[in-house]
Amino acid sequence: MNALVKICGLSTPESVRAAQCGGATHLGFIFFEKSPRNVTPKQAARLVQDASDVKTVAVTVNADDTFLDDIVMAMKPDILQLHGSENRARLAEVKQRYQLPIMKALAIRDAADLDKISAYEGVADLLLLDAKPPQGSDLPGGNGVSFDWSLIASLSSNTPILLSGGLDQSNLNLAFDYVQNTQNDLIGIDVSSGVENAPGVKDILKIEKFLAACHHRKIKD
Repeated sequence: MNALVKICGLSTPESVRAAQCGGATHLGFIFFEKSPRNVTPKQAARLVQDASDVKTVAVTVNADDTFLDDIVMAMKPDILQLHGSENRARLAEVKQRYQLPIMKALAIRDAADLDKISAYEGVADLLLLDAKPPQGSDLPGGNGVSFDWSLIASLSSNTPILLSGGLDQSNLNLAFDYVQNTQNDLIGIDVSSGVENAPGVKDILKIEKFLAACHHRKIKD
């Protein structure tokens, strides 16, 4: 299996460099004003200008076409991640408009939430399973909380899956165990707050150690 490793919520040249040099396969940039990791399209364009051999991901939350136009024109992302309440029809619209792969994030708390996966089969290119935000949170992701990963142990999906929510170096191996038990050809993990010192403040050493642990795990497998 080819393991995808996405470092999300990047906002400085130093963190982008650490993620890329450390072997991340995907770099995520947040376009959501309520997030402490928010960047503008122009900022993201500067951050990705030297990115190579890595996929760039523009993360949005219920963004309209005007905002998506600005992001795509400035940043030229490889993937659009929709992290809001976008339905299947909206995914199809966005995919047709920009001719880019779509990653759809789904909020998971219990087994019933996994039923939502079927609604996006055939239109989403990737699915990101994230924990439902804590009560009172304005952020759909990046809250540092996880769901019961054992729920996905018997999950079968035709769409590649990334696991997110509450990941850090301490539970990395467990995350890989659960994701690799799904019946998918392509698997991955997504980390944001788990490589930070404070919300939105990436820790370069944590990024390096997390990616080194990912590499070690993949070598062992």
